[in-house]
Amino acid sequence: MTIKRIEPGARMSQAVVHNGTVYLAGQVGHGADVTEQSKDALASVERLLAEVGSDKSKILSTTIWLATMDDFADMNAVWDAWVDPKAPPARACGEARLATSEYLVEFMVVAAVD
Repeated sequence: MTIKRIEPGARMSQAVVHNGTVYLAGQVGHGADVTEQSKDALASVERLLAEVGSDKSKILSTTIWLATMDDFADMNAVWDAWVDPKAPPARACGEARLATSEYLVEFMVVAAVD
C-alpha cells in the first residue's frame, strides 16, 4: 500500500494520495471578502490537484463551509465560473464557525488521480 503526502506538516498534510484518490485538506484563501477568498482558495485547489496529476475535471466531491450563508450567492458566483461544467462534482455547502474569524470560506475536495 502506497500513501503519498503532499506538503506534510506537524499537524496535517495539504493533500494525501491513496489508491487513485487525492484528499485535500480544507483550502482557505486570503482576501477582504468571500469572492476574493474563494478565488484564492480554488487556486490552491488547482495547484494541489496539478501537483498530484489531477485536475478539476476529476473532482469527485467538494464540501464547502461558509462562515455565514449570507455569502452563499457570492461564493457560488466564483464556484460556477471555476467548476468544470462538463464534470461537476457532488457538492455540499453549509455554515460553520471556521478556524479564525478572518476565514469566510473553506473548500474540502476529493478527486481521482490518473
